[in-house]
Amino acid sequence: MNQNFTNETINLIIESFSFIALLVVVFFVYTHLFRFFKKKVSKAPGKLDGFILELFKIPALWIVYWVLLKLFTHLFLSEFPFFPYLQHINELLLIFAISWIAIQFVKTGTYYLNSKLNVSTSDNHNARKRLTRINVFGGIASSIIITIAIAVALLTFDAARTVGLSLLTSAGVLGIIVGFAAQKSIGMILAGIQIAITQPITIDDVVIVEGEWGHIEEITLTYVVVKIWDERRLILPVNFFLEKPFQNWTRSSADITGTIFLYVDYNFSVERIRTVLPDMLKGNPDWDGRTVNVQVTNSTERFKEMRVLLSSSDSSKNWDLRTNIREKLIDFINENYPDSFAKIRINSNIDLNPAILDKTDR
Repeated sequence: MNQNFTNETINLIIESFSFIALLVVVFFVYTHLFRFFKKKVSKAPGKLDGFILELFKIPALWIVYWVLLKLFTHLFLSEFPFFPYLQHINELLLIFAISWIAIQFVKTGTYYLNSKLNVSTSDNHNARKRLTRINVFGGIASSIIITIAIAVALLTFDAARTVGLSLLTSAGVLGIIVGFAAQKSIGMILAGIQIAITQPITIDDVVIVEGEWGHIEEITLTYVVVKIWDERRLILPVNFFLEKPFQNWTRSSADITGTIFLYVDYNFSVERIRTVLPDMLKGNPDWDGRTVNVQVTNSTERFKEMRVLLSSSDSSKNWDLRTNIREKLIDFINENYPDSFAKIRINSNIDLNPAILDKTDR
């Protein structure tokens, strides 16, 4: 009896080490094949093949290992008492492997659809709308796959089945408790789905949020990342864009009209700016030629407010255009009419009472 037990133990150790050695050999062969295919793919046009190869690198190796483990357990370990536990582990590994591969397919589809969209052009509104929907619904699909995988894995446990049956009898109470506990989380997920459908914001939209100017960099089911102009990131919950007001400069199109405000004295003629402004704009690539206008929009006891309207094909160009023209206008006024900027006037005709001066001297 002891002799048989010792022989079985020795055989199990030998078989286990042989199996581990086989896994190592498979790993090196797989790595060599991956490098070979990577070189082939690098010569092919486009980036999709390389992306798919990198995406399925580890899941494919995982499937190969699962097949080897399945064969090893049935060929060499079927007589041992712990064989049913190994079968259960194999089932769990298969469930998670299939789920992993399904998620990778979702990522592949998302990448493929994104590669068909060109958001680098100035008129990219439709492309950004589709990009937002693809990314959000891709995240939803991945979340559903993970949820189903966890549920199926739990059903492989007898204890989990028993608990599940008992929970069904009190599903109403449980639903109320879970509903209250996950109210905010569910609300954010629903808000993410609503944004994907109604699209008050899309990827790369120019927005002003919380007093900050930036671009929408990322939209998920629960949060939105806004890239501020100075490279900072403003991270906001997704329901913020449904509950609070914000400015979206590219909601329907990228075209935008910007303003320049100058505060000049009453003796300055606005017509002078209307005369020189077309020459300043001539040949400027940031001006799209749609709008140029000069008006006095306000006046106070000290100065008048002059507003210059200029249009561009997108907000970035309009920002550069306004800074450039503002500098030229200030230089023009300073060089040709230096006394025409807003100033505070002091009346010099003050009645100087000698009595007051006498008290002051004392």
